[in-house]
Amino acid sequence: MASMDELEPPSGTSDLESQELLSDAVLVGFVLADIVGLRHYSGVIRGREMVGLVREPLNPYDPNAIKVLNTRTVQVGHIRRGSAAALAPLIDSHLVTVEAIVPKPPSKNRNPYRLPCQIHLFARPDAIPIVRAAVSEGGLELIEYGDHQFGLSEAVIIQEESSKKSKSGKGSKSVDEIFALVRKVDEGKFAPLEPPKDIILSELFEHQKEGLGWLVGRENSSDLPPFWEARNGTFVNVLTNHETSERPETLKGGIFADDMGLGKTLTLLSLIAIDKCGGFPSSSSSSLQEEHERLRSSSSRKSGKKTTAPRKRRKLDGGSVTQTEDALRPKTTLVVCPPSVFTSWITQLEEHTMPGSLKVYLYHGDRTQDPAVLLQHDIVMTTYATLSAEFNDSNSPMKEIEWYRVILDEAHLIKNSAAKQTKAVIALKSERRWAVTGTPIQNSSFDLFSLMAFLKFQPFAIKSYWQNLIERPLYQRKKSGIARLQALIGTISLRRTKYAEDGSGGVVGLPRKTIVTCYVNLSAEELEFYDHIESEAQNTLREYLDTDTLLRNYSTVLHILLRLRQICNDMELCPSDIQSFLPPSALEDVSQNPELLKKLASLVDEGDDFDCPVCLSPPQRIVITCCAHIFCQACILKTLKQVNACCPICRHSLSKTDLFVAPQTKSFNDDMSKAHSRNRPLSSKVTTLLKLLLADKEQNPSTKSVIFSQFRKMLILLQEPLKEAGFVVLQLDGSMSTKKRTEVIKKFTASGPGTPMILLASLKAAGAGINLAAASRVYLFEPWWNPAVEEQAMDRVHRIGQREEVKVVRMIVKDSIEERILMLQEKKKSLASGAFGKKSTNDQQRMRIEDLRIMMHI
Repeated sequence: MASMDELEPPSGTSDLESQELLSDAVLVGFVLADIVGLRHYSGVIRGREMVGLVREPLNPYDPNAIKVLNTRTVQVGHIRRGSAAALAPLIDSHLVTVEAIVPKPPSKNRNPYRLPCQIHLFARPDAIPIVRAAVSEGGLELIEYGDHQFGLSEAVIIQEESSKKSKSGKGSKSVDEIFALVRKVDEGKFAPLEPPKDIILSELFEHQKEGLGWLVGRENSSDLPPFWEARNGTFVNVLTNHETSERPETLKGGIFADDMGLGKTLTLLSLIAIDKCGGFPSSSSSSLQEEHERLRSSSSRKSGKKTTAPRKRRKLDGGSVTQTEDALRPKTTLVVCPPSVFTSWITQLEEHTMPGSLKVYLYHGDRTQDPAVLLQHDIVMTTYATLSAEFNDSNSPMKEIEWYRVILDEAHLIKNSAAKQTKAVIALKSERRWAVTGTPIQNSSFDLFSLMAFLKFQPFAIKSYWQNLIERPLYQRKKSGIARLQALIGTISLRRTKYAEDGSGGVVGLPRKTIVTCYVNLSAEELEFYDHIESEAQNTLREYLDTDTLLRNYSTVLHILLRLRQICNDMELCPSDIQSFLPPSALEDVSQNPELLKKLASLVDEGDDFDCPVCLSPPQRIVITCCAHIFCQACILKTLKQVNACCPICRHSLSKTDLFVAPQTKSFNDDMSKAHSRNRPLSSKVTTLLKLLLADKEQNPSTKSVIFSQFRKMLILLQEPLKEAGFVVLQLDGSMSTKKRTEVIKKFTASGPGTPMILLASLKAAGAGINLAAASRVYLFEPWWNPAVEEQAMDRVHRIGQREEVKVVRMIVKDSIEERILMLQEKKKSLASGAFGKKSTNDQQRMRIEDLRIMMHI
């Protein structure tokens, strides 16, 4: 079942379905099952402990396999085959989520080859009868609230309820008390740090020096990770009760979440430069080095671990540094980012570092496969798409090298835990790991799970732990949910905003940024067309609601919403009859309807809206299923390798004969030249935009503007009227190479007579990682479902280097779907701000069917 909650291209159907379930799930009961195969795995459980359950549908020995992991993500064994056969279909169909715990085993007569486990099942109330029947048919006993054995349950949720009622005062802390004790453990520990002057030529702002001190301090800390304690020579995770004699590795990294435009890239280059020079430059911050060594000594005494003695000391810039055995290995940093962000890193290197001081290799396009060549460089830059493409290549140097440090720039791009690019970055080998993003939460708190998995932050890197401890209380609107999320984020992240709530300059004193909404009234002709299409769409959606098939028809609903949004921009974007596009049935065989096949393909070609639901990238070699859903060929073929393969969107059974390659569509430029030859009237929104731009020009002829749109076709439609109005125009979109994008940005940045004054920019291609501070006006031509994407776009202009007040204009058609999108944005903003300790709200559930009714006026 595919969730319609997101109302945007799915970011991984398994994640969406998990969140839909969590919003209404209740504890059904628990079953007893054995963990077997203990002697084949190194994972150990010594007492009462929460464990993670992970489905292995591709296990060659058992398609129902469920592996068991301890807190440190080390495999303990598998759930016994018979029990797994009963539980796996429930998990795969997203009817249940599971929480498992090993009760404290008896010390005597313990079977060394198996371990008893309580598996708690959570389901929506309407699914409970199905769950009961499936468990019974599988030969398992479901122990529910009314059973006399239920008191034996050791689930966290039951233990917490019991402790609230009994208040026995045994001294054990509740989960919420444990979270509260770890909040912001790094606060105040690390002083500001100067970068080495022989590499970093520019003077850092004070907040950048403080950020550098925080980065260096975390990388060189020897503290126990959050939620771990040293007890009598052993180490215990206080959340899960996992106990081990082996000291857990320090979490050397975190989330660098400074607001967009605060100079995170330069701060990271300074971090890399410090390693290039050999360590802490005491001449610039001797107090930091002393404080760092004091903390190392203190944490070592607490944990009982001896401090590693320095190997040698040498001079650097007139000061001494400590060099351990770590200094003897290559210190190559891998930077992973979208192609558009290459430009930003290269520009920062050119502007702020000594030429030739840092060696950089672009692992993109034509690239070496020799690890030794890569390790000769200080920085290796690659893209998420490149890592994804090489994920299954055993010869890829990306998988072979143990990097000194991995930096994920625009780290929110791995929000889908099921995507190949996410799995690829998680699999990278490195002790130091940084997730860098100004918008770590874009859609929901579940976006953070992938970051936890990348950072190896145990136990939250295991999905079942994340769901049990964070997601469930959030989605059930418990106050503890946002408190836990804030505490967790506070332990591993640094976030500063560049302006105060009133829009005034914050840590760097930037000019004010104002956001205004410009409401547009459609013409009589446009309004008639919009109302007609909306009426047809409402009838279609009512049919889905009446037949309870709305969630299955995810792709069709997306297409309907897309067309309504396009009409708000320009009728030229949308066909006159929506029924000519929509299939009468969501499961119509498109092989029997070649015209529908062609139109589905054109949707992908028309804008930035559609990504492959599996890999979260624009589809490569577009394949359309018989149930009218769009995927990359490689992604859907991989799905077909699974047992009982089905469509990831609607769960319709699939085989290779149900897949169809999309035909090629005409280029936009051909279409647009024909449109212009008809001298068609300008749309109401385009007319309004021209009036605003001309008013800006009259007030200040040197004012530069960036116009963002999600639709590449719209960008082309805008070119001609803007040129006719006397503007010099450039365009930046996802079809351009990195070199071409760089050239466009340089031309736009130039000043003087005849230089471009307007940049037409694709929201996805230009919405992150580039510097457009040459402009002072931003026009968001239409709203996007995700407010974080819009914030990324507008802050390409409002950033360090901006000298003028920035004005952002959001263009919204009155009494349309665009106004309702703004309502959705407010929901998402409230959760994102709450995670970082700002004003929170109880309205943290994702958009559900009732919200869709409101959006469509039904």
